Amino acid sequence: MKRTLGIGLAVVLLVGVAAAVYFGQGDGNSAQVQTVRGVIGSEKLAFFADQRVKDVFARHGLKVEVDPAGSRQIATATDLSSYDFAFPSSAPAAERIKRDRKAARTYAPFSSPMVVATFDPIVELLTRAGVVKPGPGYQTFDVQAYLDLAARGTRWDQLPGNTGYAARKNLLVTTTDPRDSNSAAMYLAITSFVANGGVVSSPEAEAKVLPAVSKLFLDQGYTQSSSEGPFEDYLSAGMGKTPLVLAYEAQFVDRVVRGDSTIRPDMKLLYPAPTVLSKHTLVPLREAGDRVGQLLQTDAELGRLAATFGFRTADPRHFTEVVKEKKLAVPQDVVDVVEPPAHETLERMLEAIAKQY
Repeated sequence: MKRTLGIGLAVVLLVGVAAAVYFGQGDGNSAQVQTVRGVIGSEKLAFFADQRVKDVFARHGLKVEVDPAGSRQIATATDLSSYDFAFPSSAPAAERIKRDRKAARTYAPFSSPMVVATFDPIVELLTRAGVVKPGPGYQTFDVQAYLDLAARGTRWDQLPGNTGYAARKNLLVTTTDPRDSNSAAMYLAITSFVANGGVVSSPEAEAKVLPAVSKLFLDQGYTQSSSEGPFEDYLSAGMGKTPLVLAYEAQFVDRVVRGDSTIRPDMKLLYPAPTVLSKHTLVPLREAGDRVGQLLQTDAELGRLAATFGFRTADPRHFTEVVKEKKLAVPQDVVDVVEPPAHETLERMLEAIAKQY
């Protein structure tokens, strides 16, 4: 009888300990783990799926579940009623959501400058053509010089002294489809700024720049809907198919940090002059979503983890430490950065281009 009572008491104690572990997770104020749902730009899916990230949220009493979607789709076509936060990859999309949902605040814990990924022979060729120039610790891609060549319909084999890449196709940066993708919208923000001599902010300026910037997309032919598509072509198909590809800096840095063998020594990043930052901006839709935004903005461990996925974080030391450890030659600060147009302006230009397909 005593033995039976002893076993029973032990079982009760074990159940009590297990319950204490489950209900006592987090910062000491949470009674249980709370599920928080968000819709995010697809570039952050791997970050939220990482077990280390999940563990940090769990210690704060949160289980974060996410659905991926395009940033433009999140802002204009997604039913947000079932979500606690929206986390697009661009500030204009976030501002649209904030205004429509009357959100009190936003959080911008990550960013990534737009870059042009290319190869050493292309860098040499475009340096002679005046498109690639030395910058403060990194090489820049002169957008005005590029637009001048593109406006003339210049082919690669027409560049003087070109013996390394005598392709008969037009000299164009490969992008995603402007009808679907945030990275294409960011490219439009860059090229329209240069074509206009400043941020496009009026119907007159839109009409002025659209003929030139539309050609940069239409002359490419088929384009893919996600930024992973052309970047994967860059990695696997190489210079023959994609000599110049628009990408997020984070895509390249992430591969290097993970030791991905597809990143070869002849692959290089060029920083458009000017460029724009893809600002990953979280819009809280409920109180639980606000907690996620606060943690992403302030928690040092989440910041360090985000940097390992190639993102520049609110505390720049995290990104600096990661790239220094990997001996990756990227600038600590990108200087020539401009703001994109307002969401409505950008959408009107994208829709005007879409009608030409």
